[in-house]
Amino acid sequence: MLEQALEKQVFDIQNEHDFEKTALSIFRYQATHNEVYKRYIDLLKVDIDAIQSIDKIPFLPISFFKQQKIVTGQFEPAILFTSSGTTGMVNSTHFVKDEQLYIKSFLHCFRQFYGNEKDFTFVCLLPSYLERTGSSLIYMMDYLVKASGKAQSGFYPQLNDSFVNVIQSLQKNKTQKVFFMGVTFALLELAEKFPCDLSNFIIMETGGMKGRRKEITRAELYETLQQNLNAKAIHSEYGMTELLSQAYSKENGQFYCPKHMKILIRDLNDPFTILATNKTGVINVIDLANIYSCAFIATQDAGKMLNNGSFEVLGRVDHSDVRGCNLLMG
Repeated sequence: MLEQALEKQVFDIQNEHDFEKTALSIFRYQATHNEVYKRYIDLLKVDIDAIQSIDKIPFLPISFFKQQKIVTGQFEPAILFTSSGTTGMVNSTHFVKDEQLYIKSFLHCFRQFYGNEKDFTFVCLLPSYLERTGSSLIYMMDYLVKASGKAQSGFYPQLNDSFVNVIQSLQKNKTQKVFFMGVTFALLELAEKFPCDLSNFIIMETGGMKGRRKEITRAELYETLQQNLNAKAIHSEYGMTELLSQAYSKENGQFYCPKHMKILIRDLNDPFTILATNKTGVINVIDLANIYSCAFIATQDAGKMLNNGSFEVLGRVDHSDVRGCNLLMG
């Protein structure tokens, strides 16, 4: 079947040629079989057959995920992922056809940047995410926690003496690799109330103050965490409800994509113009794992591409809803 062939192509991508070829195949497939995306393309009067490069592909505004059922083909979803939001806000919904595809995608991403998940103890300090249902991040981390097979891997619902004892115990074991995923406000609270030496941890912030603290710049956040937790660097991930893949930053807020994901920066005033490197605009995401949703999404995140192939997230475009993933102003 075509879908299975496309799935294989996505995770076999090795270079730019492979990516462009696969992206164009998925574009044509979705432009035909995704009703919402097809209507959008028709309204733009785009000739599907005339699209020969990825920078000419129309990107679906991310707000459509709040208003429409964005699916390619017809299926009963295996999972529903929903975005976080304040009371009264309309949340995005991602209808996931096959949870194995999501697992394959996030493992592909994680292993490309960090190696085998079985080598880590996963410590998750994500209280705000645990308070709701439908979080794709919780699904991913729950899988990694279980896959690690480590006794101390797990979710810790609150920052208290018991949690501090766990991380101090892990800190003493220099041979154990620890992946510490924390929501921003909880990491700041840890750094301020329980300064400790976590120099042998990978510390990853996943963004979001959720109204619990005053927003600060990414530079201020990293400085506080590095000083108070003796961290060599602060890692971060760029993912969202509408995607099945994640980009990762190992330092300085510079994100790199896995091989089946790409970022393009569009002009704020002309959304069909793609900008060159070092130009600030708005982030377009190509996530080729989104075979059964939409792989081409125009986000509301400001950003820019850098000459080294990484990208920076510079906050939210004015009047956009606040989201839970990496909203710190750079």
